[in-house]
Amino acid sequence: MRNEVEKAILDFQKNEITEYFVYKKLAKREKGKNSEILQKIADEELGHYRELEKLVKRKVLPSKFKIFFYTFMSRVFGLTFALKLMERGEEKAQKNYEKFKEVIPNAERILKEEMQHESLLINMIDEEKIGYIGSIVLGLNDALVELTGALAGLTFALRNPKIVGIAGFITGVSASLSMAASEYLSQKSEGKENPLKASFYTGSAYVFAVLLLIFSYFVIPNPYIDLLIALLIAFLIIFVFTYFVAVVKEISFKKTFFEMLFISFGVAFFSFLIGLLVRKFLKIEV
Repeated sequence: MRNEVEKAILDFQKNEITEYFVYKKLAKREKGKNSEILQKIADEELGHYRELEKLVKRKVLPSKFKIFFYTFMSRVFGLTFALKLMERGEEKAQKNYEKFKEVIPNAERILKEEMQHESLLINMIDEEKIGYIGSIVLGLNDALVELTGALAGLTFALRNPKIVGIAGFITGVSASLSMAASEYLSQKSEGKENPLKASFYTGSAYVFAVLLLIFSYFVIPNPYIDLLIALLIAFLIIFVFTYFVAVVKEISFKKTFFEMLFISFGVAFFSFLIGLLVRKFLKIEV
């Protein structure tokens, strides 16, 4: 039992010192309030590490891979995402704290600080893009639903990849401007602080999805392969962004993912049927 407890303490130490370096690195990169919050959490993690070190009289090196991974994630997906992703990874460590809290001094207090205090501090971090997640979701969701459907219908109606790509681009850009304008008016009517920024995020997300979905139509001459690639890209966008939202908003990934996937691909399927009917009855040849 003693060896098992010692091993658990060393694992806890490694986790605490790794997180200390992650928070410290992020604190140096941030400014103002965010930097202060991150440094405060880093100091707590270092304090936990030193308490545990006294119990086994051994030093532990941090995980360089985890330090790199979480700091990299913060650059790609933002600070809040990286921290909440790391917080999810702490669940196993917290369960181990529960298991050994009767035999490890101060384990219960450390566990309480890990579960409550850090979570509270992380939620205080101010990151602009997180405040506009609703606008980004609106832009991406509409682009995926409308454009996957339009591309499916146009592919089977026209069967000319460049014409389908051009039509998809024109449709997508026009729709993005319309969505951005609608979001601006909606946010303004609700008295929100920055309706222009909200409309920018909506429009940008829409255009980003459009460019990814139509790209293959300009480089691959087979329209059916292009459609399959567009649907695969749509699937990947839905997967990545749903995971991002699930982590940041702390909601169910599975439910949200399948809901968005069903809507987007359901519309694409019905548009495909419409494209077939248009081609058959109007006898369009391009």
